[in-house]
Amino acid sequence: MKKALVIGITGQDGVYLSDFLLKKGYEVIGTFRRTSHRSLERLESFDMIDKVELLKMDLVDDISINKTIKYAQADEIYNLGAQSFVGVSFDQPILTSNINGLGPLRVFETVKELSPHSKIYHASSSEMFGNSNDIKNEDSRMYPASPYGISKVYAHKTAQHYREAYEMFISCGILFNHESPFRGLEFVTRKITYNIARILKNKKDKIVLGNIKSKRDWGFAGDYVKAMWLMLQQDNPKDYVVATGESHSVEDFLEKAFQYVGIDNWREYVSIDEKFMRPQDIDNLIGDSSKAKKELGWTPSVSYEELVKMMIDEDKRMLEVNPYY
Repeated sequence: MKKALVIGITGQDGVYLSDFLLKKGYEVIGTFRRTSHRSLERLESFDMIDKVELLKMDLVDDISINKTIKYAQADEIYNLGAQSFVGVSFDQPILTSNINGLGPLRVFETVKELSPHSKIYHASSSEMFGNSNDIKNEDSRMYPASPYGISKVYAHKTAQHYREAYEMFISCGILFNHESPFRGLEFVTRKITYNIARILKNKKDKIVLGNIKSKRDWGFAGDYVKAMWLMLQQDNPKDYVVATGESHSVEDFLEKAFQYVGIDNWREYVSIDEKFMRPQDIDNLIGDSSKAKKELGWTPSVSYEELVKMMIDEDKRMLEVNPYY
């Protein structure tokens, strides 16, 4: 039986990946920070609490990283832990850099010394590319537009260095935006679907947003975790862009979501507040996953329209089950 260590198991990607790995017959060890205990609810939703081993670990704490990696001796390590919200990185750039930039460095160095047989998947990000209208692939220029993006570039380049200098198996997944009903409420897609469900129940009047003109390449998180796993089944480590190849604006997401619940005059339910505008934003992000499709055999199975409906349906269902949701 293969053993996997999922760093950041309580996040959206962590629960989808762990569910995928369990179905593949893996033994799964997952880490979480003390401050993220509420997110164990995601694991409970997947009925996984008793099926995985949970360890407390923090990417800013060398001792907990050393203990965890030494104890796990995992065949595969999935580094998904991060300060994952771009907007927060403008307010907390040092903390973001410590977690997202130096955190992976701590992991790579520890694996090199204490668990050199482990294959590593590292979560890079489309935010590394920054602003330009061209379709992004693995060789595209990186020009990040946020402290989050900068921290991700540092970690990405660090991963490449450890791969080349020490012949470690580290593959980086450059994942474009991937959503699901388990996306955090601070992310715009989930903020929209959650609040539409509340509007339908007269629990909310308006959705307050920032820049609704920005475009993103949105896919389904459940599809994207399969790509993570496929990267570690290859003979050699490489980096891969994972994306749908199409982008849509926040405005379009709003329109699709409201239309799905029978509301055409959606602008009456949306207001714009400058406080949600970022000091620097990316106009459009769209990825080319040709390499992943060719070498990994990966393709997305859930369309953009299906994703919108899935998220709306689940938020409506949860509000029916729990009026305080």
